[in-house]
Amino acid sequence: MQILADWLRSNLRWLTRQLMLYGRTREEAEDLIQEAYLRVHQYCERGNEAREPEKVLVRTAMRLSMNHVRDSHDRFHVGQPVEELALIDPRPPTEEALTAQQTLSHVTRLLDSIEPRSREAFLLHRVDGLTYTQIARQLGVSVSSVEKHIAWAMAVLMDAVDRSETPP
Repeated sequence: MQILADWLRSNLRWLTRQLMLYGRTREEAEDLIQEAYLRVHQYCERGNEAREPEKVLVRTAMRLSMNHVRDSHDRFHVGQPVEELALIDPRPPTEEALTAQQTLSHVTRLLDSIEPRSREAFLLHRVDGLTYTQIARQLGVSVSSVEKHIAWAMAVLMDAVDRSETPP
């Protein structure tokens, strides 16, 4: 087993990096290597022969790593039939849904009251996530015009909020 210990001393960093390439942290990799070394050592102590113990060590460490991943997924499996599980309804309660719908309708009416070019620039920025430069290119206007259109749309919406026109 001295051959294996010597090999491990000179290749510990390499084996640690190999395990880290498969998603292990340094600490996890070191723990896996230690466990693999103990397993190979015990295997040989029981009278079994490993012609290339370093390869057995590497294979054992990799398999331990894969087993760890597999076992960590076991928590996602439930031993009950789906019919018996208490499932949570992801929809909001009816009152919240109604309030959200009313708020959305009000915001839609406010946006409809804004000049079409300003509304389009505002939606491209806030909904589609485009930059001012991208919007300017798409609308065929200057970045300064985009800034003014979005500022105008924001002013209309903020004015509505200040006047408490939007539902809570």
